Amino acid sequence: MAKDLKISFLLDFYGEMLTQKQREVIEYYYNDDLSLAEIADNEGITRQGVRDSIKRAEAQLLEMEERLGLARRFREMQAGLEQITKAAQEILDCNKRFTYSRDIHERALLIRDTANRLNR
Repeated sequence: MAKDLKISFLLDFYGEMLTQKQREVIEYYYNDDLSLAEIADNEGITRQGVRDSIKRAEAQLLEMEERLGLARRFREMQAGLEQITKAAQEILDCNKRFTYSRDIHERALLIRDTANRLNR
């Protein structure tokens, strides 16, 4: 089974909506990088049982993302905040090169700093 980093990302958003057992198994697999055999030994179930549990959890995570879109919106917001930060910096640079305005400088700093704070 090839590991999909998207699942690990979705686990951060929707992991609490899985059953405790599903969450444990999928976290072992994706976050702790344990093999199916290692998880099976730890949990006292078969390797096939681990695989089935992971597949069910992956399907649930993908379905939740399809319905709710929280991870997609998060990525879009991060990208938007990066664009805002870049644009604010460009305004600051232009303001320095051309006619300097203290109001423009202060507002551009506020925009840049707010976007940076929200993007942490």
